[in-house]
Amino acid sequence: MWQRKQTVFLAIAAFCLIIMIFFPVWKAQKDAAQLSIFPLHFSVKNADATTTSYFPYSLIAIFAIAAATIAIISIGKFENRLLQMKLGALNSLIMALSMGTAVWLTTGMMKEQQVAGEYGYSLFLPGIAMICNMVANRFIRRDEKLVRDSDRLR
Repeated sequence: MWQRKQTVFLAIAAFCLIIMIFFPVWKAQKDAAQLSIFPLHFSVKNADATTTSYFPYSLIAIFAIAAATIAIISIGKFENRLLQMKLGALNSLIMALSMGTAVWLTTGMMKEQQVAGEYGYSLFLPGIAMICNMVANRFIRRDEKLVRDSDRLR
């Protein structure tokens, strides 16, 4: 299983999606407050208190965890390449939702607070995972074509 190239790329994609939960998507400084969007929450740190809100921001983490789970399941389905290709397509969609949600919430926060901040690693890690997923799907299709060509020769 691990000797297949697509397994390595799917593992890298799952790893990127899991570690993205721990890094910020966006940070900014407004007056004395530090604004941060993490995949699980939005927090405002003042000198005396920290305010945290979870609801729409946790969607980023939900999509990332779902995509990582599908990538791990796809690794285990190495005998069924057609199912693996379908899971890869679904995984690309969910990763795009994760990245799109992060961009949407970040730009909304920048407009609402009227402050430009800096983007964190969590905004770019789903992109790396999507590229790894696309490469894995390419290798899966290549394996399927090789198997079909060898069946035809028999």
